[in-house]
Amino acid sequence: MLKRFEPDFGALSFTINDSTFRYGTFINAAITFASIAAALYFFVVLPYRSYQERRGIGSDTRPCPECKSPIPVAASRCPQCTAALTPANG
Repeated sequence: MLKRFEPDFGALSFTINDSTFRYGTFINAAITFASIAAALYFFVVLPYRSYQERRGIGSDTRPCPECKSPIPVAASRCPQCTAALTPANG
């Protein structure tokens, strides 16, 4: 049978003045976090963005000149900061 290689940095540590610093567990957690974040980004965020582009979601908005939040093009007042706006032509 083939032995499966699973890297484990948990045993890594160094000692200064009789104090042991175990940094291997932090490395394990950082690698796990980075791999989960990458998987979520590539399997959730990117497909959702392409879905929005195909559906045309967000293309009928403009930024509010006061608070920079997205508002509909034909809006006469911002729903977030209640600034009075002139409707955009188009």
